[in-house]
Amino acid sequence: MVVACAVGCRREGAQPQPAAPDASPGAPSAIKPPPAPLLEDVVETTPTYVIGISYPPSAAKYPGLAAELKRYAQAARADLLQAVQARPAGSDAALYDLSISFTELLDTPALVAVAGDGSSYTGGAHGAPLIARFVWLPQQGKLLTATDLVPQARSWDAISANVREQLHTALSQRVDADALAPAERAEVVKNAGQMIDEGTQPDPKNFAMFEPVVTAAGKLRALRFVFAPYQVGPYSDGTQTVEVPAAVLLPHVAPAYRGLFEAG
Repeated sequence: MVVACAVGCRREGAQPQPAAPDASPGAPSAIKPPPAPLLEDVVETTPTYVIGISYPPSAAKYPGLAAELKRYAQAARADLLQAVQARPAGSDAALYDLSISFTELLDTPALVAVAGDGSSYTGGAHGAPLIARFVWLPQQGKLLTATDLVPQARSWDAISANVREQLHTALSQRVDADALAPAERAEVVKNAGQMIDEGTQPDPKNFAMFEPVVTAAGKLRALRFVFAPYQVGPYSDGTQTVEVPAAVLLPHVAPAYRGLFEAG
């Protein structure tokens, strides 16, 4: 939630008045917004695990957003500590590790965006990627979700088709650059293409992570959808992104949010 600063207006010549006492001793006081949680970078080093979490200072301006970031980090930390507790006694496995870096992507009066990127290692060949995106509406004090933005289920067909086409094109270009043998190329395209199709089904859950792409005037010209490893490709392909232009999105965006986009 974004902290909106309210400016009190005073009539010319009027004198400030002392606050009136409550009508009765038991009268409830005015409800105040909750304070922003303290966002302090975390560094924990023990013989069995290491944790590192960093926050952008700007997030403290928005108590609700700060709470979301801290909630995500605390949940990841709790998962790691649970895995640490489950380790066999005397295990000589590598240190367990949690690393999350929150970085500011955008901070405007209408939109604030923060990226969370990191990994959690609890054994195995490599750590599990941790990827999250938080888009905050300062004037409304809430997160903007994919479901809020595009509420009609059938609208995700068009968005999914656009994303899928871009990912398949990118896949073909990567495979062509690798100059694989025809049989190997066909196998790679088949397997990776299946992952793309499954990971981009027209369900808002598949498009929950997105970043605003804005014009110089601060209007959205596109949304950059973010896909974690394994969602639309193998781990080796890493995090993949696709920009969907405003022209594709606007016919499907809820009326309350169309003003965030540049005019078509």
